[in-house]
Amino acid sequence: MEDVVRLRVAIDSFVYPDGTAAMHDIRIDVKNGEFVGLLGSNGSGKTTLLRIIDGLLKPSKGTVMLDGTDIRKLSSKEIYRKVGLIFQNPDDQLFAPTVSEDVAFGPLNMGFSKEEVMARVKKALADVEMGGYLDKSIHTLSFGQKKRVCIAGLLAMGHEILLLDEPTAGLDPMGEYKMMGLLVRLNREGRVTIVMATHSVDLVPLFLDRLYILSKGRLVRSGSPEEVFTAPRDMEHVRLRLPQIAELIYKLKHEDGLPFEKLPLTIGEARREILRLMENAHA
Repeated sequence: MEDVVRLRVAIDSFVYPDGTAAMHDIRIDVKNGEFVGLLGSNGSGKTTLLRIIDGLLKPSKGTVMLDGTDIRKLSSKEIYRKVGLIFQNPDDQLFAPTVSEDVAFGPLNMGFSKEEVMARVKKALADVEMGGYLDKSIHTLSFGQKKRVCIAGLLAMGHEILLLDEPTAGLDPMGEYKMMGLLVRLNREGRVTIVMATHSVDLVPLFLDRLYILSKGRLVRSGSPEEVFTAPRDMEHVRLRLPQIAELIYKLKHEDGLPFEKLPLTIGEARREILRLMENAHA
């Protein structure tokens, strides 16, 4: 199942009703169980692309295939049984008075019994580490907790594919790492396929399998983080930068002449490269 393509996106163009051209020549495959990132600066088209994948917007020319079927041939209910979109601002998504009522809304509308709904709600909240918040009022939750409840709402409906629009936006550094840790656990242990839009280049190398860089509605680069992050100037063209540790090592190599063999993207990789250089220096 690992090599099965769940989503195949082939958008030739997308034009808004007012005539604004927003997307061109997008080709993305998302395999079962992958954690995929859409990386780009503000205005690059990430949110528009997620909404097209979710079926909220229709490509002017092109197709989005979900498990081999064009989503335009699927009903909303058929799409939402598999795919769910988390908005950047959880307040745009949450509406019920309490956590349990909000998470239960989707499964109830899918026709499950009350017993099944409650079982799904409890499991989904446990999966996002919010099991003790069943009866909590939504307005008493922190921003990060609200985002977790949004994710629980989709998990309770049985979604196998999560589309997340800037899931770490508005969170402090510890909140960012907690959110990413949760998503990685859902991906690796729960086998949830994840497509995440982000502009946070420092988080990408730590967590994502595959990366697509968008700029002005076009796909300009794709591959693993190691393949995508090659040099600062390449990133500047799309108004991004390298991860901070990679930028440091790049300068040490190209401006100070230190013989790094590769461009580390994480602190762990950089530490190993520095230790290697020190050992060679003392050999």
